[in-house]
Amino acid sequence: MNAGADRDDRKLPLGQLATSELLKGFPVVIDWPVQWGDQDALGHVNNTVYFRWCESARVAYLQRLGLAAWLNPTVLGPILAQIECNYKRQLHFPDSVLIGTRITRLGKTSLSMEHAIVSNAQNAIVAESSSVIVVFNYQTQRPALIPNEVRTAIEGLEGRMLADN
Repeated sequence: MNAGADRDDRKLPLGQLATSELLKGFPVVIDWPVQWGDQDALGHVNNTVYFRWCESARVAYLQRLGLAAWLNPTVLGPILAQIECNYKRQLHFPDSVLIGTRITRLGKTSLSMEHAIVSNAQNAIVAESSSVIVVFNYQTQRPALIPNEVRTAIEGLEGRMLADN
C-alpha cells in the first residue's frame, strides 16, 4: 500500500505523473494489483471487486488517521450505511489500480467518503465510488456523534475544514 501524501510525484515516470494528477485532492492513495481471479466470465473485473477495493481503501484511510482501534470497535466505530459505484471503463488483468480516498462531508453522526479508482495501464479513472459512513455505538446499536478528535484528525489529513452538514 502506498499513502498518497507520501508520494514524490517528481520521481514518477511520465505516465504515472498524469495518473497522479487524476488523484490530486485525495490524501490517501493505495496501490492494488488486479488479480486474475478478479475477472468474471466476461473477461473484465467483476463489479463486486470494486467494493472490496473501496473497503481496503477505507481501512487504509482510518489507519492513516491513527484510528486503528476503530477496526475492532468495542463501543464506537464506523459502520457502512450506503455505497455506490459508477463504472466508467472496463478493467482487465494484468493491471494495477491506484485507489484515492477522501472525505467530502462531515455531519453530526455520519461522513461522506469518495474514491477514485485509476488504472495504471489505461492511465484513466475506471470507477468512482461514494459512501456514507455512520459513527455507530455498538453497545446501544444507535448512531453516535462524531468525536471531536476524529473531526480534527480528518480535517488535518484533508488539509481543510469540513462543514457540518
